[in-house]
Amino acid sequence: MMCLFCKIASAQIPSDIVMQDDGFLCFKDINPVAKTHLLIIPKQHIESFEAVPSGLMADMTIFIQQLTRKLGISKSGYRLVTNIGDDGGQEVAHLHFHLLSGEKLTHIYKR
Repeated sequence: MMCLFCKIASAQIPSDIVMQDDGFLCFKDINPVAKTHLLIIPKQHIESFEAVPSGLMADMTIFIQQLTRKLGISKSGYRLVTNIGDDGGQEVAHLHFHLLSGEKLTHIYKR
């Protein structure tokens, strides 16, 4: 059975897409916790950061950097978060990063 993010990546479930290419997709989070709250996923199903191949992570880094430049936040700042496993708070078993920006983020994910 296909996971939620695989269904979004294959357009079986609609999403508010911000940017995509052949390998990655960025869309708006449906329950934002910041002025800008986006999810970035590989289109290929990878369960979590623990399973990601290094080459794919290198390509994902390039995609995220292109995204932050497109959004105009590469200099002002943002937070990039991934949760791994149940104890880490991962709710969907598909690698995804939360990109949070648009305000000082002292109230979110405090140390």
